[in-house]
Amino acid sequence: MIRALARWILALALGAIGIVHFVSTRGFRVVVPDWATKATRLDKDAIVIASGAAEVALAVGLVALPKERRRIGIATAAFFIAVLPGNVHQWRTHRSTPGLDTEARRFGRLFLQPLLVLWALWATVPDPALATRARRRSR
Repeated sequence: MIRALARWILALALGAIGIVHFVSTRGFRVVVPDWATKATRLDKDAIVIASGAAEVALAVGLVALPKERRRIGIATAAFFIAVLPGNVHQWRTHRSTPGLDTEARRFGRLFLQPLLVLWALWATVPDPALATRARRRSR
């Protein structure tokens, strides 16, 4: 039950921030390091849109694809790891975005990322109690 609630909260947060990527693309450009545009051959706006689309897709997958929940959890954790360089870039360049407008907040954001990775993995692990009940019912 707690894992399901955690998964729903994670999905809602991912979906909401993903949508904000489409609405406020300009605000997220400061997080994209210059090397990312060279590595992907995309401009910063395209990277912001792509990351927003990934967040929305992961959010939908977390709630709509229960049989793939573990894989989507791993993909969500991998996504959180993939965007960490952007968080580091924002902190190192002292660039503000809504909610991350002080050095302390930008620095604190770096420590949130590993927690998000753990959250994604924990919330998508099958609940042992539910698995036991399901096995009993199938006998």
